[in-house]
Amino acid sequence: MPPSIDNDEDWAHWRDKWTIPAGTTYLNHGSFGPTPRVVRECQLDWQRQMASQPMDSFVRQYEPAWLASRERLARFVGTSAENLVFVENSTAAMNTVANTFSLDSQDEVLLTDHEYGAVLRIWRRACQLAGATEPQIAQLPRKFESMDQVVDAIFQAATERTRLLVVSHITSPTAIILPIRQICAEAQRRGIAVCVDGPHAPAQVPLAIDELACDFYTASLHKWVSAPMGSGFLFVAPRWQERVRTPLLSWGRLAPQQPTAWWDEFVWTGTRDPSAYFATGAAIELLEEAGLANFRARTHYLAQYARERLVELTGLEASVPDSDAWYGSMASAPLPPGDAPNLQKRLWQKHQIEAPVVEHNGQRSIRVSCHLYTRRGEIDALAKSLDLLLRQEK
Repeated sequence: MPPSIDNDEDWAHWRDKWTIPAGTTYLNHGSFGPTPRVVRECQLDWQRQMASQPMDSFVRQYEPAWLASRERLARFVGTSAENLVFVENSTAAMNTVANTFSLDSQDEVLLTDHEYGAVLRIWRRACQLAGATEPQIAQLPRKFESMDQVVDAIFQAATERTRLLVVSHITSPTAIILPIRQICAEAQRRGIAVCVDGPHAPAQVPLAIDELACDFYTASLHKWVSAPMGSGFLFVAPRWQERVRTPLLSWGRLAPQQPTAWWDEFVWTGTRDPSAYFATGAAIELLEEAGLANFRARTHYLAQYARERLVELTGLEASVPDSDAWYGSMASAPLPPGDAPNLQKRLWQKHQIEAPVVEHNGQRSIRVSCHLYTRRGEIDALAKSLDLLLRQEK
């Protein structure tokens, strides 16, 4: 019998698979996901091997483990292993795309006003180096009503000079699932390349990268997949692979092997700790043990519950419809005007609750992330604490 999504007792045993400190209410998996015990042990096993016998680890074990881990990841995200490389995180992946995608002074790069700030910085620099104009910013709706509305808003900002669209699969500040497949289809029709910024998508939503028809996909795995910090990937569509330029040029493959494929240059980029990459399989297996459909149903239920409690508390309407088509394991709820950093600090200092409070497009909001260890009572505690803190602000 499958577990009931609204019964904490059916999910209680999952909390023991993490080591979250007693007294901490952790509702920020979307920023930094705590590493589960079994994943940490897998990583530590590799670290112990490297520390005790580095020659065997690096010369004989490294490349087979890298290739096997990549194969496991490729099946999980829905593409061929030859289209993927491991990188530290989505930021490293996005920098590689910026290093690869040649721009000239007449070209434009288009982003949305819900894009992650670091991504905007990466493309500002890329445009500056190319002598191009600042990245163009598409304004998404204040109130989301349909997927077509989102697609229209993005491409209204496109011009005949737009060569690349950089767009989040799930937005970081607002936790909104964007209609990536429709966006990619429209971009392809217009001859615009697409780089999907996807650190929140793997595990939180079903992901089949090949079906998206995007040109690049960047992601971190320390978020919803719960792999160790320092694990991420870059997908490059076959039509772009010969143009990829790694920012870290080293041997690529250990001698006597020589780099021949685009991805070879990412296998050996210098002596580093690769254990985070090799532990990604353990993280995927943990999610599959829970059942990905079960995981998504449970965590969306909790995110929906959190959104309901917070909307009830403030009386402010959320920006997207109440549907798993618009948000998954994390939800954003608007808050009254005020000091966002100070409220987040007080949530932690006064109540030991970790949840980001952000200011985005003039609206203060709180983002609640839910995972297998999250309990409904913790969301009740957040609502109660937030009510008290908001009253104190008045």
